[in-house]
Amino acid sequence: MSEPLAHVTVDIVGHPFLTIWSSEDNVIRAAGFTSPISPRESQPRQVNGVAGDLLWRRLQASDQRHAARGIAGSETTDGAIPTALRAYAGGDVTAVDALTVSQRETPFRREVWDALRGVPAGRTVTYSELASLADRPSAVRAAASVCAVNLIALIVPCHRVIRADGSLGKYLFGRGLKEHLLAHEGALLR
Repeated sequence: MSEPLAHVTVDIVGHPFLTIWSSEDNVIRAAGFTSPISPRESQPRQVNGVAGDLLWRRLQASDQRHAARGIAGSETTDGAIPTALRAYAGGDVTAVDALTVSQRETPFRREVWDALRGVPAGRTVTYSELASLADRPSAVRAAASVCAVNLIALIVPCHRVIRADGSLGKYLFGRGLKEHLLAHEGALLR
């Protein structure tokens, strides 16, 4: 397990989307948009020549064992993961559904992330509905906090969760991007 982690960046809804995975098992360890988070940043920062400093720091904090492997110097553009991401970007919004993911979890986080992966493209759920889908109907705030620590955006689709009043709510990569993703998937906002 000393081989560096593989990575690819695919343009999704007009934004670079970085995915990092262990190549020996094709398990995604981190994924997210690398567009600047702050208006003060005009370009995404680099990690070993790869855009995505925020994503890399989140992976290091969450999974030191895999992050210690480092990241490959060049992108992996062939294989199941890059192919699925390009298919999603091209309109096959179910293409990422079968990808394998792994992130640090507790039993509750696992229940919420599994529930999220069960929300089909084109649909949205409220935080209350997500808590119910995870068989924890009274844990609405806790379910929302699980969305906030999700390290595998898009594939564990926290962008499909909205507020009870129908507003978009928060999204690490910005509400505008969340709206574009939902439109790409054909979701009708409430």
